[in-house]
Amino acid sequence: MSGSVVGVFVVACVVAFGGGTLRDLFLDRHPLFWILNPYYLFIVLALALAASPIVRYFRRIRPLLPIPDALGMALFTMVGTQIALDEGTVWFIAALFGVMTGTFGGVIGDVICNEIPTLFRPAPLCATCALAGALVYLGALPLGLGVPITMGIGSMVVVVFRLLALRWKLSFPSIRPPPEQG
Repeated sequence: MSGSVVGVFVVACVVAFGGGTLRDLFLDRHPLFWILNPYYLFIVLALALAASPIVRYFRRIRPLLPIPDALGMALFTMVGTQIALDEGTVWFIAALFGVMTGTFGGVIGDVICNEIPTLFRPAPLCATCALAGALVYLGALPLGLGVPITMGIGSMVVVVFRLLALRWKLSFPSIRPPPEQG
């Protein structure tokens, strides 16, 4: 059992911290956010310990996973966008840093788990949902509603758009033909 807890913990850390770590490195922010706030590691460890016994029921809970995934993507996208703004980037670059923060932990986690990342194959929209939410957030900031409200609005866009993309399998067309099956 300890091997599975360690594996879940490592993958959980990579997914939770990967996008924000890249953001911090590209923005030259030191120490990295999770080193500055080491209690994040304890939160991820607690979640990994709680999740490890549940992994055997993965097939049964899999249909529910898009909801927390979309919520996490929304939260990380909004926070990453605001951090990039705070570091003095222009709004579009801030949005891209938000997308990186919200999605690239999953990309790195997929690579570690020997899977082709969802962002790099034909699949329901993901980064596009994060970008839409970041742009809505940035567009709503000048309205003077306050950061928490505008983050909430941007987050709702990410979550709703992502869940609709999954439900209706919204995706961009593939730039290369699918492999032949035979």
